[in-house]
Amino acid sequence: MKPKSKALNLVWSYFIITVASAIYALGFNWCYKPNDIAFGGITGVGQIINAILPWAPIGTIVIILNIPLFILGWKLLGGHLLVSSLFAMAVSSVFIDVIDYFWTFPPMEPLLACIFGGLLMGVSLGFVFLRGATTGGTDLIARLLKLKLSWLPMGKLLMAIDLIVIVAVALAFQNLYSALYGLVALYISTIVMDGVLYGLDNAKVAYIISDEYKRIADAIVHDLDRGVTILHGEGAYSGAEKKVLMCAFKQRQIVTIKHMVKEIDPDAFIIVCEAHEVLGDGFREYKQNDI
Repeated sequence: MKPKSKALNLVWSYFIITVASAIYALGFNWCYKPNDIAFGGITGVGQIINAILPWAPIGTIVIILNIPLFILGWKLLGGHLLVSSLFAMAVSSVFIDVIDYFWTFPPMEPLLACIFGGLLMGVSLGFVFLRGATTGGTDLIARLLKLKLSWLPMGKLLMAIDLIVIVAVALAFQNLYSALYGLVALYISTIVMDGVLYGLDNAKVAYIISDEYKRIADAIVHDLDRGVTILHGEGAYSGAEKKVLMCAFKQRQIVTIKHMVKEIDPDAFIIVCEAHEVLGDGFREYKQNDI
């Protein structure tokens, strides 16, 4: 990559992180704080300390509590991710205190706060993670654990960690509903975050067994521009050799593929499975330190 392009990409990444951090702060101040909804992560711990010490701003508390975590993660995650994470953590924490200083949001219907709070958090964290950063706290812990538990989706991993903090916040507020609403918001943010990270248009994988496998494979390759792999199988009952076509495709192409296959061979056997993640030509490209 040329130096100029690299610099522009870096500026664009930090712009996205800044906007996402502002959305994160808005979601917290608008939906979580005025409704006493339990919030996970270090921000949730900040809620507890703020409830005990009202004079201590939540954003400032978050920055202080994050210092040892960033020191811990420096060697494992490298300088770039830590610098971008420090930036995201600082910006989101400053936005939380600035928004709270200039505007106090009134309480709203708790269920609406859960839905929109979870949506805003999921979108903001998803874009922060996409740019190779975290907002610190349990986000950083989840990113560290991802090094060992690479098979777990980031949203699910973060949800497991945040559950502990949500329970602690509910105990501090002595309010069971605070935890229950927090769980709803956490679940929504997890779904939205994984959608941002891994794509809303999930891929599918089709296994097709047909005597007309050559015609079907040619039609998929030429008409849909999708690759097909021919697997060699054997019928367990008949012992006859079978050719099995395996094809990865986008969700929106499922109807076209089923129609195409059945038009060529009405007796074709089709199995369609969910594909959590597909990397390669026509799909998402792999990146170093991918999450």
